[in-house]
Amino acid sequence: FATSILPSQFSAPSATSTSTSTSTSLFNVPPPSTEDPASIKEASDREKPPASFFELQINSARAAQLAMDDGHDLIEIEFPPLPAQVLEMDDVSAYEVSKANLDLAIDFAKSFAANQKRVTIMLPDEAEARIAIENTGTDTPYPNVRISSLRKSEEGDERVFKPDQLFLNLFGTGSGGAVKAVEGTDMYVIIVASAQELPDVEELNELDPGKTIVFYNLKLDVLRGDLGAPAFPGKDFQDRFLSRVKPVYYLRTRQYSRSTSRPPFMVNYQGCLFRSYPGQFQTLLDTGSGKYRRVEGNAVRPALGDFKEQLTEELKRQGVIDEENKTLNFLRTGYKTTTWWEEEREDASDSWKT
Repeated sequence: FATSILPSQFSAPSATSTSTSTSTSLFNVPPPSTEDPASIKEASDREKPPASFFELQINSARAAQLAMDDGHDLIEIEFPPLPAQVLEMDDVSAYEVSKANLDLAIDFAKSFAANQKRVTIMLPDEAEARIAIENTGTDTPYPNVRISSLRKSEEGDERVFKPDQLFLNLFGTGSGGAVKAVEGTDMYVIIVASAQELPDVEELNELDPGKTIVFYNLKLDVLRGDLGAPAFPGKDFQDRFLSRVKPVYYLRTRQYSRSTSRPPFMVNYQGCLFRSYPGQFQTLLDTGSGKYRRVEGNAVRPALGDFKEQLTEELKRQGVIDEENKTLNFLRTGYKTTTWWEEEREDASDSWKT
């Protein structure tokens, strides 16, 4: 037997109720003026996760613009690209996720293109860019928005398979000049890049310094775990480059299970770590039906182990799970509750967690 606090993030927007009620609801409340930083910070600290992808696009673009106004040019946008019930299906493919990210990235880019910024959505290589262009029917899906690739062939190079590029990828020796900036671009939006392809983004940053680079739904937390493995960039890549990436709109859900000594003997629960710049990193407990309860707010992003512990302590306070002695609690959590990149590292920036 088990009891569950079920996920429902990013379900379809619910219909507006027409029933009468004695309570008063406010709709279309405008965000605080950008001329009042204190009000923006206060509102962001308590901002709720979006109820729809439409709301998400508005809020993520606003958070990105606020970060850019504060001088940040390496920024991260992270959220589930498909509804939770779709992502949990066994037959959902990487192609579907990639296509969803492309569509979302185009919508994100429109917010800035409408203000006369020239945005280039960058895929890792020309083959993936061609597929994206085929899906959209054009390489310019919106005025001032272009689809391109990080690596580009030299003029006249018609090879489909390029062993020299494969060698450079495997041994992390750079692109050999294959990475090229796109002239006139104000903002780059990077999608569907792997850990092996992230050094190309660093190279792009060096080729076109000062331009905004958006790491869009790349799951950097997962990619960081690959650093240091054979044929992947070394751990120093986190210190040198990835640690400089500022998470400006960040929503990651996590699911956990915990056994108990009394019925129902197993508790399934979920929470999300949510941040909308310049707000805090909020630990939120999913209470079902798309609703979240704020557990804690932190100026510094909590490590994954700390996030889980915050959710667990909240369930203890509610009486959902029991307190345990120190020995049993240690056996559950183990000695180490942080990953290597979550630890203090002398040469790393703290932008990735603030």
